[in-house]
Amino acid sequence: MTVEPMDDQLLQRLQQGRLHDPFLVLGRHTLGTGEVVRALLPQAHRAFLDELGEMQRIPHTDVFEYRLSPEEGDRLPHHYRIAWLEGEHDHRHQAISPYSFAPQLGDGDLHLFGEGRHHHAYRFLGAHLHRVDGIEGVRFAVWAPAAQRVSVVGDFNGWHGLRHPMRSRGGGGVWELFIPGLQAGDLYKFEIVGPAGQLVLKTDPYARQMTLRPDTACKVAAEPAYQWQDHEWLQARERWDWQHQPQSVYEVHLGSWRRRPDGGFLNYREIADRLVPYVLDMGFTHVELMPVMEHPLDESWGYQVSGYYAPTARHGEPDDLRYLIDLCHRNGIGVILDWVPGHFPRDEFALARFLGEPLYEHPDPRRGEHRDWGTLIFDYGRNEVRNFLLANAVYWMEEFHADGLRVDAVASMLYLDYSRAPGDWLPNVHGGRENLDAIAFLRETNEVLHGRFPGGLSIAEESTAWPMVSRPTWMGGLGFSMKWNMGWMNDTLSYMKLDPIHRRYHHDRLTFGQLYAYSENFVLPLSHDEVVHMKGSLLGRMPGDDWQKFANLRLLLSWQTVHPGKKLLFMGGEIAQWAEWDQSRELDWDLLQYPPHQGVQAMVRDLNHLYTQYPALHRHDFEQQGFEWLDCDDAEHSVLSLLRQGDGQTLVCVLNFTPVVREDYRIPLPLPGHYHEIFNSDSAHYGGSNCGNGTIEAEPVQWKGRDWSAAMTLPPLGMLVLEPDFS
Repeated sequence: MTVEPMDDQLLQRLQQGRLHDPFLVLGRHTLGTGEVVRALLPQAHRAFLDELGEMQRIPHTDVFEYRLSPEEGDRLPHHYRIAWLEGEHDHRHQAISPYSFAPQLGDGDLHLFGEGRHHHAYRFLGAHLHRVDGIEGVRFAVWAPAAQRVSVVGDFNGWHGLRHPMRSRGGGGVWELFIPGLQAGDLYKFEIVGPAGQLVLKTDPYARQMTLRPDTACKVAAEPAYQWQDHEWLQARERWDWQHQPQSVYEVHLGSWRRRPDGGFLNYREIADRLVPYVLDMGFTHVELMPVMEHPLDESWGYQVSGYYAPTARHGEPDDLRYLIDLCHRNGIGVILDWVPGHFPRDEFALARFLGEPLYEHPDPRRGEHRDWGTLIFDYGRNEVRNFLLANAVYWMEEFHADGLRVDAVASMLYLDYSRAPGDWLPNVHGGRENLDAIAFLRETNEVLHGRFPGGLSIAEESTAWPMVSRPTWMGGLGFSMKWNMGWMNDTLSYMKLDPIHRRYHHDRLTFGQLYAYSENFVLPLSHDEVVHMKGSLLGRMPGDDWQKFANLRLLLSWQTVHPGKKLLFMGGEIAQWAEWDQSRELDWDLLQYPPHQGVQAMVRDLNHLYTQYPALHRHDFEQQGFEWLDCDDAEHSVLSLLRQGDGQTLVCVLNFTPVVREDYRIPLPLPGHYHEIFNSDSAHYGGSNCGNGTIEAEPVQWKGRDWSAAMTLPPLGMLVLEPDFS
């Protein structure tokens, strides 16, 4: 390439930091019948080319050049080294010139990314340890269309934006640069001059490691060194019939489940060594981790993500998180990660206004801003933005062996008028309120995840009546595996907080859910959202004196277990925490010195084992044949009785939602035989009054349309589970 040495326009644009391809000037070029080597060294006062000689400054610029004789050209290595002096003490620096390397990104990667179809975009975008012609360094790449200049800045160049300007790779908006000599752990960001000349300093959207808040720098991540030992788990997952297997999920916020004695965060490995034995003992089948992606604000609980590809540094290195997930798998525990593709924060160092103007967010605030949350909404109609999120979902499943993603705030993605006043939203091309781009993105993501990771789960937190959320896309659904049953949660909690004397008037809140229980694959969530923002803890919102509060909580958790649907319980619920959840400190584990709290924990443990050991309680969680009412009409006494069935097994469940002991209470039964109590939430072992029956025998007395029935004693605010013996 021939460039005249005094091309004022190119030199001026380079000096001003507005040249889209610094390789047009910098590096080695033909000059007439010879060659010239140029370097941009804004802090240098002298510069030298290898051992050939001193370079000359082009007047009025920070560009140094050396004109090679033919003999020198033959001796100069392809990847040559430049030395320079800085400061009054002539501090000497030297490095192989980044501008002696050809482009490193493949056209195929760029093409797929531009189409939004690159499932592994994180493998070429971001910062990657790289070797070129035996020379070690780091390859940087970032998507910044319409930028006038993008530079890599960091400790290695004094955070000076003119030291390492990147080259633009054509019309797709991707910029790249290979910098020799850098290594894992080096800090960096991108300095960007936007289309209108805006100067911004941004973290790498694809950074795989970041510094701990309040610092916001990216780290060049080492290649994963962790040796996975969960091969058997992953193989079994491919054959896992998740629809008919038990799933009892323990939702965990890693920053507040346990803390160090001084209040500091535990490392992922320290958490693993405590959490895995606890989850095993308690009988949960899965843990769901609230967002482990990097986020600047502790109080956001991880739901305002600034580093979508970076595990939070609060708990250690990426390989430490791999250890946590691997240890779960080796002990038969699945891991679900919360994922937040619905919005991102306005922090100026991250995705917001990435070019000094909108890029990742929709440019129109009527589609690009969440008024309530103060956050920004992704532009799902843009291929590269959609690809950023799609590849991110693949990343957590593939690189960290996650068993599923629970997708946060899906309803906010589906509706253009979500939480908006009239006139503050834009309809779609058909005049409707549906966000067609977001819907297409969710469907594509679910198709990719289910295709690439058989047995992997995608779970929607979706709070409206949007149809077919958990139905395949080929049926017209959104393609999620499951959906949180927010209706069941709201109805149940609103019922349970009532004084039992008033529950008779609201009996339908317990029974209404069966009208839609099989329209989706439902998870029954008692999540973190129900124990924050002045709602009180689960125990705290139960009515009555202390005894009744604990009995009501035991009844609530029992009802969740026998109701069709997979189960989710937020940490602290299993020990009957009195206080609302506080992310800034660990759970009140000292409560377990008191018998009532010990009792609730023991009951949750037994409920989990009951749920997993009895197919009747999980085989048909999503199908009508697994559930049948025995009597759902006794609102006067606030009593429910029902059957759970599966694999030829039948269980009878009876629930009394009043603090009254009901003696000689007759329930219909399916068949003659003996019925043995296998669970009683009022057991003294759980802190109850120990009111129960042991074994009852069906009598040939017609009751509620059935030929067999039995009179029994119902414990106060209690649930009984009976297993029939028809022999």
